[in-house]
Amino acid sequence: MPLFEYKCGKCDAVSEFLESAGSKKKHVCEKCGSDDMSKMFSAFAPMVKDRASGGKCDSCPEHKCPYSG
Repeated sequence: MPLFEYKCGKCDAVSEFLESAGSKKKHVCEKCGSDDMSKMFSAFAPMVKDRASGGKCDSCPEHKCPYSG
């Protein structure tokens, strides 16, 4: 399930929510409780593979990323 970022229109706090793509679920600001949330465009974190370590993913803390290979 993807992680989406939303920005509160009342207090400008940014929150992350797990939701399925195309979900119409209304989210509430974790800081002020407002439901005036707008989905933000997020940058993707690059997945860096270290060939010296056997192609393990360097983005994961334990280097056991299910996407490495």
